[in-house]
Amino acid sequence: MATLFESQAPRPLADRLRPQSLDDVLGQAHLLGPGCALQRLLAGGRMTSIILWGAPGTGKTTIARLLAEHTDLHFELLSAVFSGVADLRKVFEAARSRREAGRGTLLFIDEIHRFNRAQQDSFLPYVEDGTVTLVGATTENPSFELNGALLSRCQVLVLNRLDDDALEKLLLRAEQAEDKKLPLGADARAALRAMADGDGRFILNMAEELFTLPAKPELDINALSAAIARRVPLYDKSQEGHYNLISALHKSLRGSDVDAGLYWLARMLAGGEDPRYIARRLVRFAVEDIGLADPDALRHAIAAWEAYERLGSPEGELAIAQCVIYLGAAPKSNAAYKALSAAMKSVRADGSLTPPKHILNAPTDLMRDLGYGAGYQYDHNAEDGFSGQDYFPDEMNRQEFYRPVERGFEREIIKRLEYWNKLRRDKGAGR
Repeated sequence: MATLFESQAPRPLADRLRPQSLDDVLGQAHLLGPGCALQRLLAGGRMTSIILWGAPGTGKTTIARLLAEHTDLHFELLSAVFSGVADLRKVFEAARSRREAGRGTLLFIDEIHRFNRAQQDSFLPYVEDGTVTLVGATTENPSFELNGALLSRCQVLVLNRLDDDALEKLLLRAEQAEDKKLPLGADARAALRAMADGDGRFILNMAEELFTLPAKPELDINALSAAIARRVPLYDKSQEGHYNLISALHKSLRGSDVDAGLYWLARMLAGGEDPRYIARRLVRFAVEDIGLADPDALRHAIAAWEAYERLGSPEGELAIAQCVIYLGAAPKSNAAYKALSAAMKSVRADGSLTPPKHILNAPTDLMRDLGYGAGYQYDHNAEDGFSGQDYFPDEMNRQEFYRPVERGFEREIIKRLEYWNKLRRDKGAGR
């Protein structure tokens, strides 16, 4: 219970507007609506351990508190940032005593992904026997950050980032609580919602700052940007956001969507991604998804990487953007990628077959006596520059690994391969 002085102390707007019931929680109807996951749990009179996975400001802590109230469980809060094994031990001992007295405990662990594997393992017996009902909150993908054993005992619920409608409702609540309007024009109000990037706590903190300004004149977008700090885009270079955005860039280029590729490139750059990493991935894309459909793609990707190394940021980023445009617009083929995969599969299946002796060098008398190099035909001595000999192992039939597509430069390669294959058939060299 708060003391007299605590109750009179100023509280941030975001804390004052914290929902007092599950019906007041915004943006999570897929979990809290009729017949949805949390409502089913509560309606059934049971509460299982759950992991709340969502971006900052989506209501994870609020939902955990309200669940405890709804189920009459004692609410215990720990932050993995500030707590250790000793803190966990105290909580578990208190929960066991509480259970003996007939009351359960809802243990809310904020930033649960920050506990190491051993600390996560310490939850298992207490979750297993019902001493605590665990509610963990994380901004990181639980499948990467949490033990499989712990995950198997919890239901993972994904919280959505707040959409534009939910953010507007938060602003209306703020204006009602403060009994005054925000000093924003319609465009600036929309811009504030966009700047919040789905984070309810952020938009309320910014609103609290804006309430200190005069009611007139109303701010336009430029004045709003000057008045408040712009939110850094949510992006963790070492975690799931990093892989999600590079995947989005890669697949946009594979789908020949230049504009989407530029958008995801900009998202990564704005989030602080190292442009060298992006450049390296573009080189990979050039060989994996374009290949010989446009042999210049690889040269463009390497040139963009080298240009960035010489120019640095921000000028060098233009070279990377130019590369994104080129790769997105280029014809696509993964024929070379599939050819190598097929060849590797054949190697694994057939083992270490020896090359035919006629294509082996014979630098010693012994090797010549053994037949190394015997019967080799030097292609340049043939009238058409093609001997037609077979170069696969003697125990292996000819294989066709590379199958170019009818796109870009590979159409020309198809013609070349057909020419060589015709000569090979005419000379009777095929097997």
